[in-house]
Amino acid sequence: MPPLPEAELVRSSVQLYRYLLRCCRRLPPGHVQQHYRHAIRQSFKVHADEDDPERIQQIIKRAIEDADWVMNK
Repeated sequence: MPPLPEAELVRSSVQLYRYLLRCCRRLPPGHVQQHYRHAIRQSFKVHADEDDPERIQQIIKRAIEDADWVMNK
């Protein structure tokens, strides 16, 4: 499954959050969606206090790569 077309437009944490939740909608309904939605929320809580712009961009890049991997799995 190819990544959603908006992946290259993600620049902020809010855009990333919305992108990842849209990816979840493409997963099989039920426990799989619930698991990944919960994981997304937890990750955002863990990184909520991050203020280094370079680190934020690294996190965004890695999250999109991970989402692509999950979508292709």
